[in-house]
Amino acid sequence: MAERFFLYDDLVDTKTRFVSFTGDNQRFDLAIVQSDRYYGKQIVLDIQGSRFAIIGPDDLKEEGYLEYAFNLSEEDAEELRSFLYELI
Repeated sequence: MAERFFLYDDLVDTKTRFVSFTGDNQRFDLAIVQSDRYYGKQIVLDIQGSRFAIIGPDDLKEEGYLEYAFNLSEEDAEELRSFLYELI
């Protein structure tokens, strides 16, 4: 086997918040990871939906981004966006 070539292999401290809330149509189970990576953005993991995205304030303003990243309807994405605005 050839020698493995790492682009990077860093260990960083993170802060993770686990939160669950219900919207009008669905339940959201999220893990929100903060670190010094990704230019101040946070990693938002949808535990139930097995999807994740690196999200900052600019991403929340981008039309259709949450719908695409988390495979949500417009209504469900708006509930998630409203919650994330409080955090990010």
